[in-house]
Amino acid sequence: MTALQLTPFGANSIFKDLDKFFVGFDDQVNRMAKLHDEVTKNIPNYPPYNIKKTDDNTYVIELAVAGFAKQDIEIELADNKMLIRGNTQTAEEEGNFLFKGIAARNFTRTFALDDQIEVKDAEVLNGMLRVFLERIIPDHKKPRKVEIKDKNTKSKKQPELLVESQDC
Repeated sequence: MTALQLTPFGANSIFKDLDKFFVGFDDQVNRMAKLHDEVTKNIPNYPPYNIKKTDDNTYVIELAVAGFAKQDIEIELADNKMLIRGNTQTAEEEGNFLFKGIAARNFTRTFALDDQIEVKDAEVLNGMLRVFLERIIPDHKKPRKVEIKDKNTKSKKQPELLVESQDC
């Protein structure tokens, strides 16, 4: 691990001052620590990518995939992870290169997705793969008001006075 230990709510935790404000987040912190370990083992730098927040609940991941055709790219979703694989079918040209700076190698790029994130669409245009994501917030997680009851008032209905009708 790094200098900032990701041990959940421990003495060296980056969350040590926040633990008194968060209830029930220890599972999420454990999950993030595990994901941190998985991701930082082999950090690939190919292909380069951007992650843009386009609105409050929408995102776009852009990957530079020059040289890859649509059929060479595969997007797979499993266990809150999105795997993007590129498998080039072109044969390596031998010789005649004075300099070869354009990478034409296979790749796998993994992104961790929140439970509420859905992949809406993907497109390839001018050597850029764009994957469109949206956060779908379920109704039970949307903000709502909670009624506050007053314990001092009686829960029974107030007695009603019976009034005789004068229609007789």
